[in-house]
Amino acid sequence: MKNWPEKFENFRKKHPVPKKLRTPLAILSLLLWASVASIGAQYLIGYSLLWIVGADTLRTNLFNVIYQVLTYALTVFLVIYIPYKISKKGKTTREEIGLKGWPTWTDIWLSPLGFIAATLIAMALAALFSLFPWFNASEAQDLGYTTLLYGGDRILSFIATAIIAPITEEIVFRGWLYGKIRSRLNMFASIFIVSLLFGLVHIQWNVGVNVFATSIVLCALREMTGTIYSGILVHIIKNGIAFYLVYVMGIGL
Repeated sequence: MKNWPEKFENFRKKHPVPKKLRTPLAILSLLLWASVASIGAQYLIGYSLLWIVGADTLRTNLFNVIYQVLTYALTVFLVIYIPYKISKKGKTTREEIGLKGWPTWTDIWLSPLGFIAATLIAMALAALFSLFPWFNASEAQDLGYTTLLYGGDRILSFIATAIIAPITEEIVFRGWLYGKIRSRLNMFASIFIVSLLFGLVHIQWNVGVNVFATSIVLCALREMTGTIYSGILVHIIKNGIAFYLVYVMGIGL
């Protein structure tokens, strides 16, 4: 792996990409890698655990949490570390990810406003898509938990779903991916592309529309603050409320 950056740079010099194609190819490669890393991590961890513990054990709440945490960790590793090891230009700084400094009071008070804005946009888009017969706005998202959660299961599942997932997804999408694309495109194009991909990787139509709307707000918050801290807080609020309604109150199960 130590020689990969040098080999990659030599290959680039011998096979230069035409200037007109550099930006589109760079954007495409970023989108593909983010997709491959996030989806590929799910399969790598899922099949590894399936082979180690078996299907029945993997279906338990505890191992569903383990699966989620390992998947998120591997996704961040693949997205940020592998490009850095392959190419010198793949290095990513904290500022580019949007993690410079520390959260501020501005990030905190913007988070409930961001949550409200994301909810309103999501409702508007859901109403629009409901005009199509193939769109089911009430279809539940499958997170692997099939029952109401109690005690230790509830705590661990909440940490995985409402804390680790938001932090990881913000680092990958509004952090790494948005930072890379924003350095090449204008704000509106960057927000749309990142939000579209974020919706697509969630696969399910109604969930995809919802997270697309949320991503628009989260990208806008990054533009406003220069960091992803307020976006992480909005994401935590959103996932936390959803988790409570579904797996504590039992709404939608």
